Amino acid sequence: MENKAHAMAAGAFVLVVTALLVLLAVWLTRDNTQRDLYDMSTSETVSGLQPQAAVRFRGVPVGKIELIGFDEKVKGNVLIRVSIDRGAPVTKSTFATVASQGVTGLGFIQLDDDGKSAERLAVNDDDPPRIPLKPGGLDKLLKQSEVIFNQVEEASTRLNKLLSDENQQAITAAVKQLGNAAGSMDRVAKGLEPTVASLPALSRDTTATLKSVKTAADDISTTATRLNEKGGPLDKLSEGGTALAAGVETFSAATLPKLGEVADETARAMRQMRRTVSAVDDNPQSLIFGNGPPVPGPGEPGFSASGVKK
Repeated sequence: MENKAHAMAAGAFVLVVTALLVLLAVWLTRDNTQRDLYDMSTSETVSGLQPQAAVRFRGVPVGKIELIGFDEKVKGNVLIRVSIDRGAPVTKSTFATVASQGVTGLGFIQLDDDGKSAERLAVNDDDPPRIPLKPGGLDKLLKQSEVIFNQVEEASTRLNKLLSDENQQAITAAVKQLGNAAGSMDRVAKGLEPTVASLPALSRDTTATLKSVKTAADDISTTATRLNEKGGPLDKLSEGGTALAAGVETFSAATLPKLGEVADETARAMRQMRRTVSAVDDNPQSLIFGNGPPVPGPGEPGFSASGVKK
């Protein structure tokens, strides 16, 4: 009897301890956070999402997924209902995407806001408001996969055409031509070796010539300096030119006017002499008897049209 009493006491103690542990666990895991319900509807695939998966706003945990089912309002769409902390900044411009977590690939809901509206989304647990669910990166990749596959197939076809037998023969011929061209260049290089070897001597001759030209230029510069210096040939030539210009100016100012007057007097004397010679030639007797009376003009007594005195 005593053993049975001890066994019952031990069993009761275990039950009490177990009950206390359960109560402690419930107390430690209790969640007093106030959350609001929101719905998301999408026609995309939501593989990887599970109920109780996390809901994050720009990486910060703000809630969890309550259920995943079919949308009764939009036929064929998947409905995701989430509970989000009331303190989360859910506005009319907030949108959601399906993201995957790390290496495990477990899905979760990622919330974000484009900032177009600051008005909070009105909550109603009886008819939860809807947050737009946009395609995530994986969905976009799946949509583009067909285009990528087509491009890969086209690239593979072009590569096969490029590596056809005809193109391979053409490439082989081109490589041979390149080899021949390289051999020709090698022969040309060998033919240029004597010319290249003579370049140092040519360079030395050119250097000597340049030195001679520089010496001649220095001599010309020295000569020009001597010609241009004070009292040099050019200076004396300039002084002689100045004196000559002064003499010409004096001659033009004093002598030329007098020569002009003498020329005028000489011209008048020549004209008078010409008239005298003409008169003597017309009437030679005038040298002995003089000129006589003048010949009568028209209308005067003794006038004659023949010029003979009556």
